[in-house]
Amino acid sequence: MKRSMIGIVLIAALLIVLPLQAIAATPKETVEKGVNNVLKTLSDPAFKAKPKDTKIEEIGEIIGEVFDFTELSKRTLGKNWRKLNDAQKKEFTELLKKMLQGVYADRLLAYTDQKIVFGEEKMLKKGRAEVQSNIVLSDGRKVPIFYRLTDKSGEWKVYDLIIEGVSLVKNYRTQFREILAKNSPEKLLQIMRDKVSKG
Repeated sequence: MKRSMIGIVLIAALLIVLPLQAIAATPKETVEKGVNNVLKTLSDPAFKAKPKDTKIEEIGEIIGEVFDFTELSKRTLGKNWRKLNDAQKKEFTELLKKMLQGVYADRLLAYTDQKIVFGEEKMLKKGRAEVQSNIVLSDGRKVPIFYRLTDKSGEWKVYDLIIEGVSLVKNYRTQFREILAKNSPEKLLQIMRDKVSKG
């Protein structure tokens, strides 16, 4: 009797766990879903008629669903992250989010009739992965965009973009390091505020 009860409990446990495992998306599935949502939006005639600022904002919202902007912010500042107080960290993360959404959205809007082809998914280290993709232009040229992801939050989220071989994190880290070497965190935030307000 005890054995049959144990068997029933084990089967019930498996039935509960298996659906959860099936739902958990891989790094590639996470990126594909986000990118496909962007492409679907871009191809919508109603979307095409909207002003550029509105387009960037809408695409930015979709991008935000698959990005870990806190992790991204920490990586762009590196050791300098500790120089910011909690309020500054929060504002920095929000400003960087707006800046990066604009860069990525603007890049996608620059291409017409684009097609995105996904390549391989590579595990980098424990809890980190890279998903490779290419924007295929109408003339056949390819623009590589690689996504770096982490699963620190319990699901895969993007923490860096490598566009045509250039890492956004490393690019911004260099710029921020130079600013903070001579200025206060508040000065950096002001520079970022000005950049976001200008678009």
